[in-house]
Amino acid sequence: MESKLKISIFSTCKIILLAMLFIQPIFGQDAKVKEAVCEISPTEGSKVKGTVSFTQTAEGVKVVADLSGLTPGKHGFHIHEFGDCSAPDGSSAGGHFNPDHKDHGAPMDTIRHAGDLGNITADASGNAHMEFTDKMISLSGENSIINKGVIVHQKVDDLKTQPTGDAGARAGCGKIVVKKKM
Repeated sequence: MESKLKISIFSTCKIILLAMLFIQPIFGQDAKVKEAVCEISPTEGSKVKGTVSFTQTAEGVKVVADLSGLTPGKHGFHIHEFGDCSAPDGSSAGGHFNPDHKDHGAPMDTIRHAGDLGNITADASGNAHMEFTDKMISLSGENSIINKGVIVHQKVDDLKTQPTGDAGARAGCGKIVVKKKM
């Protein structure tokens, strides 16, 4: 009797573990994320800093960015594959977030990296504010940006040069983290 009970308990635990292995990739730990945030810090020699917030909506992910310390004009603004900003030049964030292995493009293009968010424009004082909704990124699933990085570049993204838009060095870097779950 005791042997059958041990086998039964073992079998039940095995079934629960297997279910968890299959359910986690389907629903993911970020499946109920409603809001995420990214604090941008300057890379070596830069003064760029600020906050980027992400809110899941029925239309896509609303992105709101407020940055300072930029040179006046346009700057490439991308989500990169890693939320690692440990390298002084921001290179530890890897390349553009591109889960579908597409070419670089503009945010309104159907063929683009998921992380291609275009440019953010700084005023004469070096401050920039931008709000838009993106349909390609998500806070859950395959195109989830949770734990990815946001990079602000020194130059304008030309929206066509492969694979980076010729946006120059990385001026600011931050990791996207969960702010609020549903």
